[in-house]
Amino acid sequence: MNRAFSRKKDKTWMHTPEALSKHYIPYNAKFLGSTEVEQPKGTEVVRDAVRKLKFARHIKKSEGQKIPKVELQISIYGVKILEPKTKEVQHNCQLHRISFCADDKTDKRIFTFICKDSESNKHLCYVFDSEKCAEEITLTIGQAFDLAYRKFLESGGKDVETRKQIAVLQKRIQDLETENMELKNKVQDLENQLRITQVSTSPAGNVTPKSPSTDIFDMIPFSPISHQSSIPTRNGTQPPPVPSRSTEIKRDLFGAEPFDPFNCGAGDFPPDIQSKLDEMQEGFKMGLTLEGTVFCLDPLDSRC
Repeated sequence: MNRAFSRKKDKTWMHTPEALSKHYIPYNAKFLGSTEVEQPKGTEVVRDAVRKLKFARHIKKSEGQKIPKVELQISIYGVKILEPKTKEVQHNCQLHRISFCADDKTDKRIFTFICKDSESNKHLCYVFDSEKCAEEITLTIGQAFDLAYRKFLESGGKDVETRKQIAVLQKRIQDLETENMELKNKVQDLENQLRITQVSTSPAGNVTPKSPSTDIFDMIPFSPISHQSSIPTRNGTQPPPVPSRSTEIKRDLFGAEPFDPFNCGAGDFPPDIQSKLDEMQEGFKMGLTLEGTVFCLDPLDSRC
């Protein structure tokens, strides 16, 4: 995983793992808004986004609009942005979708992160004014990301590639079974054609039943179509039909489905869950970059 904590090497995490794993850490902040960016990482990318949103907020402030307050809830499940009074979730940013997080090392209030939108797959930059705890929030998001990645590996995320290989094997087995069935049908057709040819070439009016051919051990070879006809009838009634093989293998003696090692994971990981696991794996592989940078470059940026 490409985690970049270069600025934070001398720092320790702000919270216990249990606090982020079993609960969440709340922070109050002002939400300047979000804007689309072209890249998932980069100091210049977030700097331009911060300046753009600050400028938009200055215009709205001059029109009498206040910057909305929000509550941030940070845990291993993501960063939630809620309305403080109603607790209505406005945005839910999953950690594996967050690729870049930065705070203003001169202002100590402004921080931002880039998150890939779950619906549009666009990269959005979220910007906040956090009342002089920007660095702490950045570190908390970094710690939550680290814990989430470890939990993902422990819960089976490291086996995603293995499950992909099993899926390929399952598909190969299905193809072979289909091919085998087609060959059996072709052999059956050839046997039927040969039998018809033998009957049609025998002298007219002198058709005698032909003794079945034998193999090298002087035994009659097995034929799937002759087996049922050889069963004698009782009291002039036909014997019950022999169930097909496809229905025989569905249930065992106790009425349960037989174990198949190549299908054991199919019920646990259907295609929609598998795609989410793949997405999480790719997101964690990209990693989260934490940086401290300078956003306030001129007097316009000094206050929101």
